[in-house]
Amino acid sequence: MIDMRKLLNLFVMMGVFGITFVSCENELNPLVENIWEQQEAVAMEEEEPISAEQLYEDIGLAEVVNYQAFEEAVAGFEQIEDKKKDVLTIIDFSLPSDEERLYVIDLEQKELLYKTHVLHGRNSGVKYATSFSNQVNSYKSSQGFFLTNETYHGKYGYSLRIDGLESGINDKVRERAVVFHSSKYADPARIKTAGRLGRSLGCPALPPQMSKPVIDAIRDGSVVYVFAENEDYREKSDFFNDSISHGGAKKEFS
Repeated sequence: MIDMRKLLNLFVMMGVFGITFVSCENELNPLVENIWEQQEAVAMEEEEPISAEQLYEDIGLAEVVNYQAFEEAVAGFEQIEDKKKDVLTIIDFSLPSDEERLYVIDLEQKELLYKTHVLHGRNSGVKYATSFSNQVNSYKSSQGFFLTNETYHGKYGYSLRIDGLESGINDKVRERAVVFHSSKYADPARIKTAGRLGRSLGCPALPPQMSKPVIDAIRDGSVVYVFAENEDYREKSDFFNDSISHGGAKKEFS
């Protein structure tokens, strides 16, 4: 015969455990969902693009760096996978050679590290650089995005090799021996007598007193962007597939 008292106790126990189980399940779900939401928020924050406008303001670059040059440089910087440091160099060839037109910016620390003069190629123009080339022996500057590489001691002393990231636009700079180096023709003292700096064979040559500190700051995997008012470059460059001005999909460069 079935003991009704035991059966009743069994039903009560099952009810209690069932209620407890459901209750625990209901309490765990919001916790798990909250963790997932936090992880998604962190992931989205990590992938969120750098705001060029905010950086420009935070670093205090107004009336120092051309905003268009900075915005384009930051947009390109984000697309380059193989960079090894958050240092961005902008060379603004929309400015004449008698003005300081090279800027070294630490994007992580939000600091302008250096602002100095820089030469352009002798066949790119006289006071302004207006013509650019990727050809060997053109003696012209190249436009676009580059990664810095190794240093060495050569004809012009302590120098820095760079690699162009854009096929057909600047990818022959190593073959052309286009490097950062010191040059007496980049000494600002020349401006007083000649009204401008000298010119190079295509290298972004630096004033003797600034060459070593700049090279040390940008060597080994930082991004360089050579800016100019040259729409032909923007039409050919893969960095400008509507990603900068229209927020479209961006190609990653390595």
